[in-house]
Order: sequence, then C-alpha cells, then structure tokens
Amino acid sequence: MFLIWAIAQERLSVPFQRIDGTGSDKFKSPIVLSTCQSILSSISALSYLYIRRKPGQTFRQIVGLEPKPDNQLISVSNGDAKEKNGHANGHAHHKPNTRFSTKALLLKYFQCSCLITSATPFGFAALSYITYPAMVLGKSCKLIPVMIMNVLLYRRRFAPHKYLVVGMVTLGITLFFGFGKEKPSSAGSKNSDLPLYTQLIGIAFLLINLAIDGATNSTQDEIFARFRVTGQQMMFWISVFNTLITTTIAILPLPYIPVLHPTTNGTEFQVAKAFITSHHAVVKPMMQFAFTGSLGQLFIFETLQHFGSLTLVTITLTRKLFTMLLSVIIYKHKLTLGQWVGAAVVFAGISVEAWIKRKDVHAKRVIQEKEKAKLKAL
Repeated sequence: MFLIWAIAQERLSVPFQRIDGTGSDKFKSPIVLSTCQSILSSISALSYLYIRRKPGQTFRQIVGLEPKPDNQLISVSNGDAKEKNGHANGHAHHKPNTRFSTKALLLKYFQCSCLITSATPFGFAALSYITYPAMVLGKSCKLIPVMIMNVLLYRRRFAPHKYLVVGMVTLGITLFFGFGKEKPSSAGSKNSDLPLYTQLIGIAFLLINLAIDGATNSTQDEIFARFRVTGQQMMFWISVFNTLITTTIAILPLPYIPVLHPTTNGTEFQVAKAFITSHHAVVKPMMQFAFTGSLGQLFIFETLQHFGSLTLVTITLTRKLFTMLLSVIIYKHKLTLGQWVGAAVVFAGISVEAWIKRKDVHAKRVIQEKEKAKLKAL
C-alpha cells in the first residue's frame, strides 16, 4: 500500500497541467490531502474494529475507551485461575484499574494528532527543495529522532548496537546529500545544480518533519505502555482528531503562514476545490494517496502495537529502499555513484538492526521453550 502511496505523493509534489492547456500549477493544499486520508483512515479502522469485535462488547470497549477485561482480572491463589477473556474454573477477582483514564487517553490521542497535522506540511514543502529519493533517504534518519525523543521525553534507553545503526544511517545520509546533483522537479532548469541555500531549506523542513515524527512515535509508545489499547483503536481516534483539526484549518479563513498555511486567497478548502476543477489530473493521485494511506495504516498500527516504534521504523525503512528504487525507475531520477554508496550504507545499517533483532527473537524463543519444558516436568 505504501509503495503506491509514495508514488502518488511524489506525483502530487510536481505541477499539473490546466485543462485549458494554458500552463501548469502545483497543488498547494497539504491539509486537504491530510483530511481526505484521515477520513478514510478512521472509517477503515472502525470497520476493522467491528469485524474483529468480540460478542457482547459495547461501543466504548470496541474503540478502547474502557480498560480491557484482562486489565481488571488478577490471580489470588493457585486455585483461582486467571483468564484473559473470561472466567476460568476458579474465581476471577475484579480489581479497578487506577491507571486507566479516558480523559488522559483522549488527550494523548489529541497530542498525537496535533503533532501529525503539523508534521505533514513540512514534509510536503521539503519536496519543493530536494528530490524525492533524497527525501526518502532523509526520512530514513527517523531512527535518530525516535531514539532522541524516547530518551528525552520518556527516559528510555537502547542497546549499544542501535547507536551503531544510527551512526551508519547518518553517514549514509551525509554521503547521499553531499554527492547529490539532481534538482527537484519543481525547480528551474534541470541542467544546473541546486544552490546550496535551496538544499539547506529543504533539509531544514525535513529535519523539522523528522523531529515531530520522533515525538509522535515516542508518544504512541507511551500510550501503548500506559493504556494497553490496540493499534486500530489508536488509529481510529488519532484519525478522528486529525479529521477535526485539519477540517477546521481548511475551512477557516486563516492568514498566510509559510509552510503551515500557504494559501493566500480564500480558505484552503476553496483553493483546493478550485484547483481540482481546473486540474482534473490531480484527482487520481489524490484518491491513490488517501486510499492506500488509510489501508496501509492498519498494518502500521498493528506493528506499532506489538513491536514498538523502533521496529516499525526499521520495517518502514526497508520499504523505503524499494520506494526509492521505484521512484528512480518511474520518474527517471539520476543518482551519482556517491549517492548509491550513501544509500548502501543506510540500508546496511538497517540490515544490522534487522539481523540483531532476529537473533534476539530467536534467543527469546529458545528460553521460552526451555521454560515450557520445565513447567511440564513440574
């Protein structure tokens, strides 16, 4: 889903021909794009939750506004069996979950939505100053802000090999940008190199986007650890809040704000509607962007719930390798030898992370099998 989503995103960053053939213009309404995707995301998440619901669950339980039954059951003796989803042979004793607070949970969801809403325009704006392959590889640095924000906000620590991975990713990104010569599609003549200040603007936007993404992922980890919600419950509420925030921004006559609100005439919704009316070619990539993004998020939040943000980022970066290659093939980007070396270093670092993670998982399984064998012997 996200391979197609990435191709649609790159297409939306370049000019579209007017239907009267008098010229071309860029689509400058990222908030409207976010609204379309968040609406479909909330619908797909709610549909998933209803399909997977258990008999007798209320709406509040389905969408995660009440603690899970297994949060309320405790084992009191060897004779009282503890059951995750119901009562067993013994007696299940109810204990109120003092950590669960609906208000606190909704505030955390709202915090994530505000971060996501503010991050999207910076990522979209960066494409006006750097090429899409450069942005894809730059987004591979997401490991760094995720780690930093986890340490700063929630005092978490990481294994030594993760710092090696971050170092390799940073080196690869530096090589990729240092040897890059191609211009973004929205810049002027393709025969001249990008001015240094132009690249710096694009990199600055990208760094802001990455920092906000890091804060978002670390906050999502905190929600899972504290409230024990499912990935799709989080997806539903974040998408709902995203829709409310972006819709409000799109219909309000806000003044011109660089990056965050680039519209100068009318509301962003009016500008987007006028653009679609005069540039019919934008409709298809918009639909692809919203549809594939909403379905892809179902799998993102499932992974986030069970394996955490660092594992999710590692998997996502592997996808981005294929996104970069696909972008080079479809849109005929030209990469220098130094850029290919930089990309290889980045994905070598990702491979180290994946290899060590696989070893850890295997070791844990061996320990679990030994413990099971001991329990059977007892």
